Amino acid sequence: MPPPRAGRPVGVALVDKPAGPSSFALVAALRRRTGARTGHTGTLDPFASGLLVLLSGAATRLAPCFSGLDKRYVADVDLTATTSTGDPEGEVLERHDPPGAGALAEALAALRGEVALPVPAASAVKVGGERAYRRARRGVAVEMPVRRSRVYELDVVAATATSVRLALHVSSGTYVRSIADALGGHCTSLRRTAVGPFDVEEAEAVDGVELLPVRSVLGRLPDDAVARVPASVREGVLAVEAGR
Repeated sequence: MPPPRAGRPVGVALVDKPAGPSSFALVAALRRRTGARTGHTGTLDPFASGLLVLLSGAATRLAPCFSGLDKRYVADVDLTATTSTGDPEGEVLERHDPPGAGALAEALAALRGEVALPVPAASAVKVGGERAYRRARRGVAVEMPVRRSRVYELDVVAATATSVRLALHVSSGTYVRSIADALGGHCTSLRRTAVGPFDVEEAEAVDGVELLPVRSVLGRLPDDAVARVPASVREGVLAVEAGR
């Protein structure tokens, strides 16, 4: 049976994803609750937690408004090993001593501003017409493309002899796992704390989340983000929400 395609209820859900389930599992959970077509504005890996912005009903037509928003994360990085995926789910590729404080500071400095880093092998990027993560699961080695992005903030908020906790503010399309790999480590935890103007403190578990009105959400977005969707489409979504 195909998923529901109802245009109502219309709204935006700020969901606090726990570590474990996939983002698509949470999309499906909200769809079951509402009976409306449901979409996401950017996924999180299963091991990651934090803010997912989901769109319900006709609001799915507004997805481009959210696609380029900056993100904020808190990540724990094990500095003693790299893995095939950049996270705890991959195979360990190399073990080594962690960098000293000076070397770590230099590495972090090099990763601020405009950066160009390989996309993780366990990502949804298509390589040769197939999702990279599917090839990675089969053990197929793939030369991943390099993606340019901007790291606005990359700060140490806690550290041990072998690991570091980082607070990051990055542009859309930045892979935190790639940053961890560039530091000679891998993410052991990852939490998305903000998407554009929306904070995880506003979010709820998917089984109890309430839909935010579209007009109020659009009012919080930057003008250039709103303009990614034609005014006629935006007004059409608002009309459906109002029952017109």
